[in-house]
Amino acid sequence: MKKTKFITPLLIEILIATAPATVPAQTTASQVVVASQLNLMPVPASVQMQTGRLPITSNFQVAVTNFIDDRLSAGIARMRARLAGRTVLTVSNDPAASDNTATLVIQCERAGEAVPSLKENESYSLEVTDKQARLVAPTVVGALRGLETFLQLLQGDRDGFYLPAIRIQDQPRFPWRGLLIDVGRHYEPMEVLKRNLDAMAAVKLNVLHWHLTEDQGFRVESKKFPKLHTLGSDGLFYTQDQVREIIAYARDRGIRVMPEFDIPGHSTSWLVGHPELGSAPGPYKIERGAGIFEPALDPTREQTYKFLDTFLGEMADLFPDAYLHIGGDENEGKQWDRNQQIQAFMKEKGIKDNHALQAYFNQRVLKILQKHHKKMIGWDEILHPDLPKDAVIHSWRGTAALAEAARKGYDGILSNGFYIDLIYPAAQHYVADPIPRDTTLTAAEAKHVLGGEATMWGEWVSPETIDSRIWPRTAAIAERLWSPQNVNDVADMYRRLAVISRQLEELGLTHQKNYEMLLRRLAGGDNIGPLRTLAAIVEPVKEYRRYQMRPQTMLSPLTGLIDAARPDSEKAREFAAQVDGFLSDAPRFATYRADLERTLSEWQAAGRELGPMIDRAPALQEARPLASNLSEIAAAGSEALAYLSSGAAPTVEWRTAQLAKLDAAAKPKAALEFVVISSLRKLVIAAAELPQLKSSTPAEWKQRVTTMASPPAAPKP
Repeated sequence: MKKTKFITPLLIEILIATAPATVPAQTTASQVVVASQLNLMPVPASVQMQTGRLPITSNFQVAVTNFIDDRLSAGIARMRARLAGRTVLTVSNDPAASDNTATLVIQCERAGEAVPSLKENESYSLEVTDKQARLVAPTVVGALRGLETFLQLLQGDRDGFYLPAIRIQDQPRFPWRGLLIDVGRHYEPMEVLKRNLDAMAAVKLNVLHWHLTEDQGFRVESKKFPKLHTLGSDGLFYTQDQVREIIAYARDRGIRVMPEFDIPGHSTSWLVGHPELGSAPGPYKIERGAGIFEPALDPTREQTYKFLDTFLGEMADLFPDAYLHIGGDENEGKQWDRNQQIQAFMKEKGIKDNHALQAYFNQRVLKILQKHHKKMIGWDEILHPDLPKDAVIHSWRGTAALAEAARKGYDGILSNGFYIDLIYPAAQHYVADPIPRDTTLTAAEAKHVLGGEATMWGEWVSPETIDSRIWPRTAAIAERLWSPQNVNDVADMYRRLAVISRQLEELGLTHQKNYEMLLRRLAGGDNIGPLRTLAAIVEPVKEYRRYQMRPQTMLSPLTGLIDAARPDSEKAREFAAQVDGFLSDAPRFATYRADLERTLSEWQAAGRELGPMIDRAPALQEARPLASNLSEIAAAGSEALAYLSSGAAPTVEWRTAQLAKLDAAAKPKAALEFVVISSLRKLVIAAAELPQLKSSTPAEWKQRVTTMASPPAAPKP
């Protein structure tokens, strides 16, 4: 025990040296209360806790004053159903006899925008006392946003369910808070879109960016040009009636639906049925791989613009949103370079390069959209000195590019930092911001930044896995776009995200449920304990390394271990907290040690049991190296823990061998990587470096441990 008491205070330096940096929290007093007591996400603009609580019983009733319509009635019905599901109470659908007897009174002033709009007033106030809750909103959409907050306030204890007494004044920081779902690469059925719209509404997102055309598929019915969807979709497309159904479903939840028809590049699926629009002779066929392809519309033919005028006019009538996205990204112009007619056109018109030619194309398309009463939005590449100011820039390049557009007078939205398909953890998305703290934009320029969108590009998602790639991480992005900028405590974000993730399941999302289903399928049985242990501490490789390491096509089944593994490992965060606690928290030293011993023992057992499981399950063969690594890293951690607990010093050779094992395990296998290596390195380094601590200054110790605990740099994609 003497050694334990001696070791633990010294190890505090290790945590100081190696703990991950956190975003400095600049919170108001009300937000601190929210963080410590409530599970709201997004955090409202203003919160004041009061004394008391409002019981929620089977007598729960709602009264509406001033204005009500079908949309608000439906929103109240959905809220009642979810409330009943959480409380197991039989809740009456009948309205309250009077305001005085209602548990919740909703005071709504008007319907709001007939078509969901960027100008929609989404504000609301919510006051809860021990007698009643009162929700006040200027529009139906504001009331819908308030109902989501009302549900998130629900708590329970031995005395039953209740809402804490509270005052909330709330409105979004940005008016554009979106989620892009790409259905071009992989078609997603209607039920997938609907459950994700429900989830979007739950976290107050308000734009579904529906990416409908890609090299791999044209997903919307065109009655004017039926070859587009019949030849360019493999039969997987949305009828116009289905489009209207999705638009209506979204509108009921206060969500806009903005379509994207990607041109002039990313257009192979257009050209399958209409090769005459291409910049090179056909025939064309639907692309099956991922990446950037050469086919592009010919911007020099009048026939192209006549076609687009008819098609975009048809789509303008179908989609009521004010904006229509033309894509405009990643056109490398290779077909243009090889086309003598296009080159002659450029010379005749004085168009100096492909970027200028695309600007010419964009200007022509902009006029078509204006004719059909639509505002054009496109990716960064559309920005050009000749681009009219009423076009909107969608930035995938970053805040600097977005700020440049804003300074030039263009409205814009940000997706850089919110690319959820890159498989980064929620913490990384959470610290991205359309207007960073160090922005040099003036207040007037900053008004051009409308908000942002999470982007779910569809190369590697199926109906079974798409929810797990969107949720729950997108809820953190939703908070960044709704809540005040000073709501930025990453640890508390994760605490609340876990609660919201469970609540999202009631909307039909499969991000939790399908995880074990996929593991059972891979294992060929119900005994998946060891596989679950492995899957819980690996994540898919980041960015676009998957395609390089595990080549697949759009026809490949997305049912491997990489598809089951989650993008943001909760178990890895728990293990990191255990390690940091063990190294720094003297009063709870023994508790953390016991937790670590259990975790490492579980990993060792799983490593042993995975071998026979893999022998019986051919679908798991690619996981064999990971199983071997699991045993090795668990052994390294256990030995380091034993040294640290006893105070004995390991040999230099031991340290070298353990770090080499960890370095080898850190290398991806089956396009998966362990996300506990840094924490294990902390344990090994702490055990090996402890004897030198007395002769080191804190600065020297910090530098040594920080350097050694850092994982090897991942190769760039």
